[in-house]
Amino acid sequence: MAETEETRVSARALGLRDGVREALPAVLGYVPIGFAYGVVGTAAGIPLWAVVAMSVLVYAGSAQFIAVSLISQGASVAVLVVTTFLVNVRHLLYSLALSPRLERMSRRRLAWVAAELTDESFVMAARTSTSRDTRLSFSFMVGLNGVLQIVWIMSSAVGGVLGGFVGDPLALGLDYALIAMFIGLLTLQMRGSTGVIVAAVAGVVSLGLHLLGAGMLGIIVATVVAGGTGLVWAERR
Repeated sequence: MAETEETRVSARALGLRDGVREALPAVLGYVPIGFAYGVVGTAAGIPLWAVVAMSVLVYAGSAQFIAVSLISQGASVAVLVVTTFLVNVRHLLYSLALSPRLERMSRRRLAWVAAELTDESFVMAARTSTSRDTRLSFSFMVGLNGVLQIVWIMSSAVGGVLGGFVGDPLALGLDYALIAMFIGLLTLQMRGSTGVIVAAVAGVVSLGLHLLGAGMLGIIVATVVAGGTGLVWAERR
């Protein structure tokens, strides 16, 4: 019995360590983006406590940037809620793709994992599950998601405190950090012809729909089309 318990504790520790390790590449992108969010938030007149509270409770980079912009324009609560939902509706697709790769968990744990899901954590978790051909443990998700959110909260807090000394964050190119991080995450996923085809289809479709004015809906459509194309391609091979 003691050996069994010791084995479980060791497995949790290893899962936690692996999650932290997988989070490190995304951390490099979170720091400047979170900092830029803090600067923009305080520049818009939002109190520091509210800027940090959004990083704790909302924890969605693109939605937080949009919320700051809407708040500065005097938007209503209803507009904020609806806009945030539309921006983050892609997470439904992430959840559908990731759920079969998770070990069996209680509803409380699944709720926490769902609340912590981001673009970056999804990519890193899916990559780890695929490369190891195994299901993801709760301890792994704690290490991965926990580190990422802690870094995001700290970066946004520092940005909020030092925002007055920075000026315009866009002039420093901090907005490009998000793009650079996604390019790096995409590179990690492009293994073999299937990954290249999915990336190419997603890029072409999303760009075309963006030029047509589809907005956030274009991202969802591009995701579904690219995913379906990758599935058909893999099955034919």
